[in-house]
Amino acid sequence: MTVDTPLGFRGKSILAPMVRVGTLPMRLLALDYGADIVYCEELIDIKMLQCKRVVNGKIFCFACFSFHIDVLDTVDFVAPNERVVFRTCERERHCVIFQMGSADAERALAVAKLIESDVAGIDINMGCPKEYSTKGGMGAALLSDPDKIESILTTLVKGICKPITCKIRILPSVEDTVNLVKRIEKTGVAAIAVHGRNKEERPQHPVHCDVIKAISEAVSIPVIANGGSHDFIKEYMDIETFQKATGASSVMIARAAMWNPSIFRKEGLFPLKKVMQDYIKYAVRYDNHYTNTKYCLCQMLREQLETTQGKKLHAAQSAQEICEVFEMADFYEETTAVFTAKKASLETNIQDEDDQMDDPDVIKMAVRFDKREYPPQITPKMYLLEWCRKEKHPQPVYETIQRPLDRLFCSVVTVAEQKYKSTLWDKSKKLAEQAAAIVCLRTLGIPEGKLCEGENHLINKRRREDQERLNDRDRGDDVAEPSHKKANFIEGASDTSVPEM
Repeated sequence: MTVDTPLGFRGKSILAPMVRVGTLPMRLLALDYGADIVYCEELIDIKMLQCKRVVNGKIFCFACFSFHIDVLDTVDFVAPNERVVFRTCERERHCVIFQMGSADAERALAVAKLIESDVAGIDINMGCPKEYSTKGGMGAALLSDPDKIESILTTLVKGICKPITCKIRILPSVEDTVNLVKRIEKTGVAAIAVHGRNKEERPQHPVHCDVIKAISEAVSIPVIANGGSHDFIKEYMDIETFQKATGASSVMIARAAMWNPSIFRKEGLFPLKKVMQDYIKYAVRYDNHYTNTKYCLCQMLREQLETTQGKKLHAAQSAQEICEVFEMADFYEETTAVFTAKKASLETNIQDEDDQMDDPDVIKMAVRFDKREYPPQITPKMYLLEWCRKEKHPQPVYETIQRPLDRLFCSVVTVAEQKYKSTLWDKSKKLAEQAAAIVCLRTLGIPEGKLCEGENHLINKRRREDQERLNDRDRGDDVAEPSHKKANFIEGASDTSVPEM
């Protein structure tokens, strides 16, 4: 496929992929300070494939209140547990490289297609020596499997239109490293990043500039030199020194940027206090989880962690407390006020839409289903089903929709030709259906099975049926399936009978 390569990869200063560090606030700060390209932290293919892409509509928690992504102006990839795995925004769309951990060509391609429209390029991690990356054959483990490397990279180059890169470590011999890189070049990748240490070496070991230089001379594609923070890069001018020492096309910076991302400034480093405050502004503005924010700030403080400020940072348990440590309480309050106002405006719009869509023939209540208020395995839907059977009504029919703006659910249940629903939208289809069942039961004056209702006839019925089955089994009789097993089957079927919208 034709590759869109506005990045160039020549003469660039690049923020390296760093686990827990390369999240959106750090990437944006590096761009502000002069970085040309930024890599996100390595994200594993299997986790990404479980994510939903969410734009302008997901609700998240900010301190003690919720707000919508269109307040943030972000694109999020959200895991089933509601955790944001990858967050990006328009500001970085043309210069962010998504680094992926993968050992399978088809999975890698599936992830690349998922995020292709939101990033500038895709990188495969082939250099990280840590266990979280090497397990399953990813990271540096790929260096011993050049066939798999070739398969993954070729599949990606042919499968998507964005530039593909990879990041490797050097092999024990220069010859083996150069041969591997030449094979990688033939896959059609746009560039290759080389950390100038082998997988056994650590930052305190000297970086092998000679090996990176041999690679640069052996291939025609751009080579990005990495690993110079310890020996070379202390300020902006050192970036060029490292580039010349390696003969590379560009330089990728990890730890020096983690310690002070203003390393990318041609005019020189900013004082650490300003850098940390700039970082905090992005962290709050983009709802970065406070534990990640605290981790990155601790990396910047380094030897100052034992100071009074460092100890206060270590003790902070929220974004607000972090802001207070760095004399930014007013900023936090002002930002919170802006989010609150936008949230209120959005909720008004949502309520207006709900009012326009309202059916006057539907009986409504503002209720939610809280499973803590019910015995295990007993739900309002089951009580409603039992009642319909007893009264010889058709079983309840649930119609559930998902609201595009915030991806919440609302369900309408029809019982004896009357419709019922809760006016409160829920985070899952099942919870919305339980709430609709509660509205129906309460309207009809039927017990719903709550613990506070005293004796639970449905539980007692189950116990009797189970005891009867045990007695029949002891006598050697055929054992019929109890009614509550059938009820479970029917209820489960109703959960999947209505397509999600």
